[in-house]
Amino acid sequence: MNYGERRGSGYTERVAISAGLPGLKNFFRELTRFSVLLSVWVVFGLSSAPQICAQGAPAAPEAKQEVRKSAVSGVSKKDVHPFWDGTNGWLFAGVGASRTLDYFSTLNMRARGRQEILLNDDVVDNHAAFATIEAVGTGVSIAASYLFHRTGHHKLERWTSIVHISAATTGAVRNYCLKTAHPALSAAP
Repeated sequence: MNYGERRGSGYTERVAISAGLPGLKNFFRELTRFSVLLSVWVVFGLSSAPQICAQGAPAAPEAKQEVRKSAVSGVSKKDVHPFWDGTNGWLFAGVGASRTLDYFSTLNMRARGRQEILLNDDVVDNHAAFATIEAVGTGVSIAASYLFHRTGHHKLERWTSIVHISAATTGAVRNYCLKTAHPALSAAP
């Protein structure tokens, strides 16, 4: 158990830091397990999704309707694709990998004494909460791509992942390139 000091007028008391919150530690442990399982499910789901989500040949009336939709929206037949195709699978895996790189680079930066600029340092220092934020960021990117796919904006669907990969990787490289913050040494008398 970790102990801290609480100072009063004329005395110092040693108190347990986690006193009063015993269930919170278990909650974050379970949240971390859930995040890891969700990430594994997404990665393995991406590798098998084309076989699971493969569509058979549509019936003739649906084919006419699809041609009409393509003619109205101006989208050529070659741009229409299943959402879980190979390109999206690799792009989503890249988003997950870049968010994982960002997670570890941020923890490395904090261990070297640097401050996080986008999130509160308490959130980053709570590994379970920070891992959950990174996993949710990946999910939001996939959801945004899906919305673009459903509305027929297939180029934006791809570019959402490309921009996310670029931004997260740039941030991670920046974190690794920062110099270690050395504490100021006081002069000994």
